Amino acid sequence: MKTLVIVTHPDIEGSLVNKRWVEELKKYPESYVVHELYKIYPDEKIDVQAEQQLVEQFDKIVFQFPYYWFNCPGLFKKWLDEVLTHGWAYGSKSGYKVAGKKVALAISAGVDEHEYRAGEKYKYTLTELLRPFELSFEYIRADYRPFFAWYGIEFNATREWVEKSVPLYMQFLQSL
Repeated sequence: MKTLVIVTHPDIEGSLVNKRWVEELKKYPESYVVHELYKIYPDEKIDVQAEQQLVEQFDKIVFQFPYYWFNCPGLFKKWLDEVLTHGWAYGSKSGYKVAGKKVALAISAGVDEHEYRAGEKYKYTLTELLRPFELSFEYIRADYRPFFAWYGIEFNATREWVEKSVPLYMQFLQSL
């Protein structure tokens, strides 16, 4: 069964990590469907029905995005608000179309992992900061899986450092 990877990066061409992950995923079309929201919806007008129909086709869905300002890119938030509707994603007998599907986040983070904990610069772990996503996916009865994060882009932006992330990301995807 293929995995749907919904990529939400406002400047994928200027990206180092997310762009490289997309390049790798596209080498395996038999395993992954890459769905780039900013390329599909440059005007940010989401075709809700098309998105819902797409999601219904997959048992594993990964949301890939850069984590900044302690959140996701705006188009991903808009996607959540518009696509996960009452009667489709929750709230009725015919709803819960995402129920039981494995859902995970794949994140590139600007700072090093140690900065995301009590007593450090950002006070909270990334697990704590991602709780709204966890709760949202639990609310729609999806099978929320542990996230994947690649930390330190602000300080380690070398090709070698980016390449180290690729096999780890692919291993994460295969373990879902």
